[in-house]
Amino acid sequence: MTQIRQLTTYLEALAPLSYQESYDNAGLIIGDPSTEITGVLVTLDATEQVVDEAIAKGCNVIVAHHPIVFKGLKKLNGKNYVERTVIKAIKHDVAIYAAHTNLDNVTSGVNFHIAEKLQLQNIRILAPKAQTLTKLVTFVPVADTQRVLHALHQTGAGQIGNYMNCSFRVAGTGAYEAGENAHPVLGEVGMYHQEPENRIEIILPTYLQDELLAVLREAHPYEEVAYYLTPLANQNQEVGSGAVGELATPMDGPLWLAYLKEHMNLNLIRYTPLPDRPIQRIALCGGAGSFLLPDAIRAGADVFVTADYKYHEFFDADGRIGICDIGHYESEVFTKDLICGHLAKKFTTFAVILSESDTNPVRYFI
Repeated sequence: MTQIRQLTTYLEALAPLSYQESYDNAGLIIGDPSTEITGVLVTLDATEQVVDEAIAKGCNVIVAHHPIVFKGLKKLNGKNYVERTVIKAIKHDVAIYAAHTNLDNVTSGVNFHIAEKLQLQNIRILAPKAQTLTKLVTFVPVADTQRVLHALHQTGAGQIGNYMNCSFRVAGTGAYEAGENAHPVLGEVGMYHQEPENRIEIILPTYLQDELLAVLREAHPYEEVAYYLTPLANQNQEVGSGAVGELATPMDGPLWLAYLKEHMNLNLIRYTPLPDRPIQRIALCGGAGSFLLPDAIRAGADVFVTADYKYHEFFDADGRIGICDIGHYESEVFTKDLICGHLAKKFTTFAVILSESDTNPVRYFI
């Protein structure tokens, strides 16, 4: 049987919690990690209706994109839909997990999924994040260098964009004198020793730091491992907000709008006047993405697809770019397919079910 903790471990390897925005509340919101999973219901929003659906379908775990709890709950007396949902889930032993902005901010997540639905090419992060990378420097005997590097690479260090197993090394001489209680692998107690070593430098995601150090200590031949870690200000091209890519063939404005409506299964599009040029480079952000408009303009995008634009914010397009507001629910509803696909490939001991509940609180009169 599979426990909830195995599910959360997998999801957090896919979308690390450290990549969520500061205001967010992703992770296991309700539930005991040691509980065995009977089934998983995947949804955009965890609501009372979705909890009822999970119970009816024999699922004791709900995986949602939006967290049901954003702010601290001081009371649980059912006065609003958040409290009622939490109470119902707890009463019926239904766990709720949310993968939100952390899933937005990875290349295997929401925005790249939208870009793929639009059949964009050359997809990349629109606004890469800084302060998510660390550099490890360590010193290894020459004969052990490749073995230690292999262990570090297996942990996830040394990936830069599309390049794997990246590192830098320079040859030098390590020197030390082992003390009375030491057990040197090379050299003798009380004797000054010099050893040909390689200085290794390797970049890693900061969230892997503790795991990587444990692996380094296990793989390194010395009982005392010399190393240091340096946080990097570099932008991480694998982590960040939004996405940008190109259509295979440029389109005029009306054709683009029809294309967007069809591929995203939309009822309507709120948009600004489109630029008087062929539409090819598309920037996008699932959910509320107006904060990324300057990034979309800098990226040379012809249009920016997102949601939740306010009236006065549309003026910020200023003739430089077209804004297409497709609705919050509509921009992210396909996240259910994304999560379901990931889980179905990984787990076979329980059913992964796509929720049939329509949780969109917005209705349109057309």
